[in-house]
Amino acid sequence: MQYFSTNRHSPSVAFRDAALLGQPDDKGLYFPESIPRLSDDLLANFREMPNDEIAFQVIRPYIGDAIDEASLRNICRETVDFDFPLVKITENISALELFHGPTLAFKDVGARFMSRCLRHFGSDRKTVVLVATSGDTGGAVAAGFHGVEGIDVVILYPKGKVSRVQELQLTTLGGNVTAIEVDGVFDDCQAMAKTALADKDIQEKVFLTSANSINVARWLPQQFYYFFALKKWQGDTPVFCVPSGNFGNICAGLLAHASGMPAAGFIAACNANAAVPDFLRTGNYEPKPAIATLSNAMDIGEPSNFVRLIEILLHKPAREQGRNGQVGNNALADARASALKTLSAVSVSDEETVATMKAVFETTGYMLDPHGAVGYKALHDSGKSGIFLETAHPVKFDSVKDILGTFGEVPQSIADLEGKAKQAIEIGVDFDAVREVILSKV
Repeated sequence: MQYFSTNRHSPSVAFRDAALLGQPDDKGLYFPESIPRLSDDLLANFREMPNDEIAFQVIRPYIGDAIDEASLRNICRETVDFDFPLVKITENISALELFHGPTLAFKDVGARFMSRCLRHFGSDRKTVVLVATSGDTGGAVAAGFHGVEGIDVVILYPKGKVSRVQELQLTTLGGNVTAIEVDGVFDDCQAMAKTALADKDIQEKVFLTSANSINVARWLPQQFYYFFALKKWQGDTPVFCVPSGNFGNICAGLLAHASGMPAAGFIAACNANAAVPDFLRTGNYEPKPAIATLSNAMDIGEPSNFVRLIEILLHKPAREQGRNGQVGNNALADARASALKTLSAVSVSDEETVATMKAVFETTGYMLDPHGAVGYKALHDSGKSGIFLETAHPVKFDSVKDILGTFGEVPQSIADLEGKAKQAIEIGVDFDAVREVILSKV
């Protein structure tokens, strides 16, 4: 399998180089040159397969010969060695709980897969993994790479815009993990990460890669848990409703669906950051500055994975490319027409989020985090039967206790973080400061 850049100005590469480079030097995103068709055996029998076998069969076509079969099977086994419960909330709505991994968030799957791939590939130079986080990505990546010899992790996160527990997970590991607290928003962190990845001077001195969903090794494994949900689902083929900020998670589901995975459709559940819902409604894609909300991990005004969304919806390389690889109006119109057959997107306000959390807790006893509440609300209002992704444990969000009066039982892994000293470098929106931290790892 080869991967091309969505900006069309960098050469295609195999999986190993796509994973190690993270991002093409033209600042696009890597995307597979073809979308593989799932095998008839997998489609017929995945409900009886163990999760690690499903993971292996789903990811194998994307890896090619970059990783031998035995090693890839072991990577898959380590990646999904925790539970993925499907919890029935109402007669028509179930929650796929993706928070039973080490850092209590769905990002654990991609972070664990990527860390093990990079460990397998190795490098003759010092490797620095750079990640921008709006909440959970940084903690998952930090945990996935902590203590891995020869690899340093640098995390950019927006000051005051992650929860207390998320910040503890980002800033208390130390060792080969460095946290940078940016006085800005997530989009600032993401922009500086992209700039660093395209900086040739940095790349000459250190092997720099990304662990955001920019990186295919982080993004592609997110297909796995859609199959895990279908294994346990009873009834007609469900709709999947995905809380969406940077759109990597729902793009993974759409990619699996394009490969043949059953789904009755997809709903992108967004907060007030509504660039994609507005695009599907009007046909105009207009990214805007991020708006702060209760569902902070989705506070992203310009989703990186929008370009991958277009590629998937067109099912072939986007046509009508403008200068610098930007998607032309005809391609956007074609993608929107395709999207309307399988994808809808809605924006849920903070007020609706709070009301949903209270109503579900009072009537069912189920505790939603703000992101899951956005997903539940969007699915409930659609009137369709399906599964929403509960992407992180409620204890990770300070607002849950304020709204519901309790976090429920606090997991031991979180209790163990209390009292640990914060270790973070504070900067403004200053790329030179980021560059200095990265180069200090040489």
